[in-house]
Parts: sequence; structure tokens; C-alpha cells
Amino acid sequence: MAGRVHPRQLAFALPHAESLSRDNFLEGPANAAAVALIDAWPEWPNRIMWLAGPEGSGKSHLAAIWAEEAGARSTTANALTAAAVPGALATGALVVEDLKSGEFDERALFHLVNLAREDGAFVLFTGRDVPAALDVELHDLRSRLRAVPVVALQPPDDRLFRALIVKFCADRQMTIDEGVVGYLATRLERSSAAARHAVELLDGEALRQGRPVTRALAAELLRGG
Repeated sequence: MAGRVHPRQLAFALPHAESLSRDNFLEGPANAAAVALIDAWPEWPNRIMWLAGPEGSGKSHLAAIWAEEAGARSTTANALTAAAVPGALATGALVVEDLKSGEFDERALFHLVNLAREDGAFVLFTGRDVPAALDVELHDLRSRLRAVPVVALQPPDDRLFRALIVKFCADRQMTIDEGVVGYLATRLERSSAAARHAVELLDGEALRQGRPVTRALAAELLRGG
């Protein structure tokens, strides 16, 4: 009789909701200036502001906090069209996320900046780069963007990085001990994106193997990567 083949356990990629409330935002020196900007609204130094920082640094979370407070609408830069600008500014406040070179309509953005200035509307831009680093062909738009004050978010320090690992585990309802946190914190790239990715991989592998999340599992996963 042939040996029985045991089915392999599958791990399903179920969505994990992440709260974008103020209570769920982890603060530290790396994002202190950006948090201060959000808290200072509507007493901003300029009605149009820019949050710059690496992927996963908290730009979108802070933008969501501000949007809730200011009653702002939100859009991505690549979805903005000139025809949509008046409606986007209808509430007097707007978040425009993820500005990248070559991935937005320059005329639409120029119209947005001009109309926001005319109407006295608040606009919060987010992007990995500062405005001066963007490749912009329209001279007038380039000069307007470079005049926008920038608040930068930095990579997390050790304390914040460890807290982020714990948070991402909690978001996925994972049980994790300090040994695993310390192991990851000393071996991962110091970025929120790297921490999130590692936690996702750990969760998936633990489910696939039917094992708890341990330091040994983390070591196997990182060695394999």
C-alpha cells in the first residue's frame, strides 16, 4: 500500500486592518517635527505644506489624522486631474499623497496650487522626496513647489523601531516576545517598511508551518532571505 500523503498546510493572505487613528500612531524623535505640524493646524506657517520621508515612515498615517481633523478630502497625485481640482478642494482642505517624478499631471497640480492659494485652502502633500528633487518641466509649477515648506520624517531610532515591530505584530494579532523583537531589531534594515515586511513573512511562515513565532523561526526566515 502506498504511503499516505499528508496535505501541506496553506497560509491564506487575509487582510489585516491597520488603524490610522492618532492613538495608534507611534511617536518618536524621527517624526516629532511632523507630529508637531499636524498638531499645530490650522496655525501652519503656510497653508500648503509638504511631508517628506521614506516608505513606511508614517506620512500617510499623519495625513489621515490631519484629514480627519481638518475635514480634508484625499487623493493620490497620479489620480489628480485638472477637472477634478475644484471638487477636490471643495471642503477647503486636501491631502495629495505620493508625489513622484513623472507620475502626476503637472498642469493639474499647477491648477491645484493656484486655486488653493486663491481660495485660502489647506493642502498637505506627501512624498518620499522633497519638492526640489522632483523632475518638473513646468517652470512655474517647479518654482511654486519649491516654495512649499517641507517637514521631513527620519528613519526610526532604536526605541521607535522596536515599538514598530511590536505594533505590526499586534496589528496581525501575533504573539511575540522580547527575544524575537530584539533579534529582528538588530538584523533588519532600520525602516518601517522592512519591519512590516519581516512581520508579514513571519506571520505567513508561522501559519504555514503551524509553529509559534519564535527567535528560531525568525532566524530561519532571515537566513533564508
